[in-house]
Amino acid sequence: MEIICILTFVYEIILLIRVLSTWFRTPPSGPVRAGLNFTYTVTEPVLRPLRRIIPPIRVGPAALDLSPVILFIVLGVIRSSIGCPPVGIF
Repeated sequence: MEIICILTFVYEIILLIRVLSTWFRTPPSGPVRAGLNFTYTVTEPVLRPLRRIIPPIRVGPAALDLSPVILFIVLGVIRSSIGCPPVGIF
């Protein structure tokens, strides 16, 4: 079970990086872009089905995507249900 705890924690960090990256302008190429492409590659297969269930909410000209929030909750439930120790970050 410890490996699942570690993997879910690492996935939460990758998801957090993806969420925070949407708040800032990112370079079109280079190592930062490569890292962000990795986060999208890892998280999009999980977020896409969640977006089909709960589509982004229109807020004026923008849209609020709640799928990362739902995924954080699901990962937290998984971690607590298998007895992972609490983490100081979340």
